[in-house]
Amino acid sequence: MNTAADSPYAALRYPEFRLYALGSFLFTAALLIQEVVLGYELYRLTHDPLTLGFIGLAEAVPYIGVSLFGGHTADNRDKKTIIQLAIGVVLIGSLILIWATLPTERLRFSQTELLALVYFVLFLIGLARGFFSPAAASLKAFLTPREVYANASVWYSIAWQGGAIIGPGIAGFLLAYLGLTTTLVVVTGLIALVFLLQSVISRKPIPASELPKAGLRESLKEGLRYVWNTKILLYSISLDLAAVLFGGVVAILPVFAEDILKVGPEGLGVLRAAPSVGALLTFAALVYFPATENAWRNMLLAVAGFGVATLVFAVSTHFWLSTAMLFLTGAFDGISVVIRQTIMQVMPPDHLRGRVSSVNGMFVSASNEIGAFESGVAAKLFGTVPSVLLGGALTMVIVGYVWAKSKELFGMKLT
Repeated sequence: MNTAADSPYAALRYPEFRLYALGSFLFTAALLIQEVVLGYELYRLTHDPLTLGFIGLAEAVPYIGVSLFGGHTADNRDKKTIIQLAIGVVLIGSLILIWATLPTERLRFSQTELLALVYFVLFLIGLARGFFSPAAASLKAFLTPREVYANASVWYSIAWQGGAIIGPGIAGFLLAYLGLTTTLVVVTGLIALVFLLQSVISRKPIPASELPKAGLRESLKEGLRYVWNTKILLYSISLDLAAVLFGGVVAILPVFAEDILKVGPEGLGVLRAAPSVGALLTFAALVYFPATENAWRNMLLAVAGFGVATLVFAVSTHFWLSTAMLFLTGAFDGISVVIRQTIMQVMPPDHLRGRVSSVNGMFVSASNEIGAFESGVAAKLFGTVPSVLLGGALTMVIVGYVWAKSKELFGMKLT
């Protein structure tokens, strides 16, 4: 007999979760619009793929540097306050970018000075995300009952990927028709709206069990030990790290759009949005056909599919074939994201959620932002296409290794 928890829309029955998901959609869209337009403009300014790599590095270094402490803070302080302070820092950074790109101000900066200022703002945003991400991830578990965690993971992923589609999809058009500064004004307005949405969510009490008796160092080590000893967590996070670190191509898409496919900023928007369209459609299917049955097998197959699609993308010289392969990378990644999000909600005890989320966030940041840096360096050293071929091949090798090492996880069910 079906219960309310079995409904495909179970998580959406909780008003605060709906606000949380909407905020995630808008925040993701805003940051990705900002990332796409800055990346394209900086590449047009320098014609150096390493410039794109430094965009990822500028965010990743502070994020990874403070992430464990951010998780500790999320477990021991009011999560809502942490989230609002972090969004406030992102707002300040966005306002600096608007000022720096005003036509009356931009001429005052040399190319080096403008690059330094952009990287500084991205450093601030990375610092804020190091506190925002574990607080937001741990807050999510307090917005719905445990029996709808899996459904909440799917809907949260739909909201996140919706932003990841809309953001890059309209970024190129906003840049082409509104210009850089006006586009950044739109970004700032969206971030301000997210701040307002988060203010509506009520503060959640900190359970007594979340107040650690150990000092800071032991508290941080406790989160690391839990991830290390929980193999399904460790392997799922590591797979994401490997696939996106080596197989991800998003950071160097401006090179493909400008020099290989020659499709301009509008084409870049389509390419940048294609993976998220694939992921969103996958999430829509997973609402009705959950991937958590035979979860570990499904995750490994999905990461392998990601690697194959990356290899085909590398050799494609046709815009629509390239778009289709990026669509498939998103579809396969969508399966692994939902499985990993469910694992992250089901496995950790409440008093460790922030710290476990921060460890996951460090891996995700390493795979995304450090992966962006790796993509830029590899494209600079080996050439754009060879670097993507090498990354796709390494992804396949790592999937095979993890498959051989994790056979005991194939029978595990996520309930």
